[in-house]
Amino acid sequence: MIRLFFLLPIIMCLFWWKYLDAKGCSVKDGIKGFAYIIAFNTVLIGFFVVMLFVTH
Repeated sequence: MIRLFFLLPIIMCLFWWKYLDAKGCSVKDGIKGFAYIIAFNTVLIGFFVVMLFVTH
């Protein structure tokens, strides 16, 4: 399952992009949201990697 973690930010960014498109906003208007998504996923994946090494 750990090998599929790279899909999480891609899927979340895709949903954000579709949301922006549905609201009539450009990607440039939602760049802050993309940054938050990438930051959140970096922290989340980092946490799981640390837990993997701690419990292994």
